[in-house]
Amino acid sequence: MEVHVADSLSGLGVRELSSARRIADVGAGAGFPGLVLAIALPRAQVDLIESSGRKTAVVDRLIQASSLANARSVTARVEDFARVPPPLGGGAGAYDAVTARAVGSLAVLVEYAAPLLRAGGVLVAWKGARDAGEEGAGNAAAEKVGMAVREVLPVQPYPASENRHLHVFEKVAPTPPEYPRRAGMARKRPLG
Repeated sequence: MEVHVADSLSGLGVRELSSARRIADVGAGAGFPGLVLAIALPRAQVDLIESSGRKTAVVDRLIQASSLANARSVTARVEDFARVPPPLGGGAGAYDAVTARAVGSLAVLVEYAAPLLRAGGVLVAWKGARDAGEEGAGNAAAEKVGMAVREVLPVQPYPASENRHLHVFEKVAPTPPEYPRRAGMARKRPLG
């Protein structure tokens, strides 16, 4: 409960996330923070994006068991999903907020999030101890995809937690048309 649920709920300290109407949880895995946010934010639609069909099958069972009407799993590579406009079943520019917990470096996450976000939308990335090198690479990548660092919030979701931070990036400019790059490129050759 503490490690996963409380940690997921710590994101509600970001005003734009707590008031978002459409949220994409990138690399949803077993559903953290996406499912917890769907329960906490019943007015928001939460799409849990995961490339592994086995993981989205688990998420689907959890959604059904919880009777969540505002959550759905999306089995897709985020890079592919972000290229397709919403009327055709994709997520390009469709979200107020993107969340990511235990997915990748900040440089990778901003590249994943930027094409999914509407103007003014935010990426909230759950991270542990601060790392100047990772933050510098994330900031450099953010500039290339139309994002900017807004803040880094220290959080203590439960008493024994240490060195937990939420990195918040805002979409401040249109994402250049070459993003997202093809699947796997963000991890192989990060922009930062």
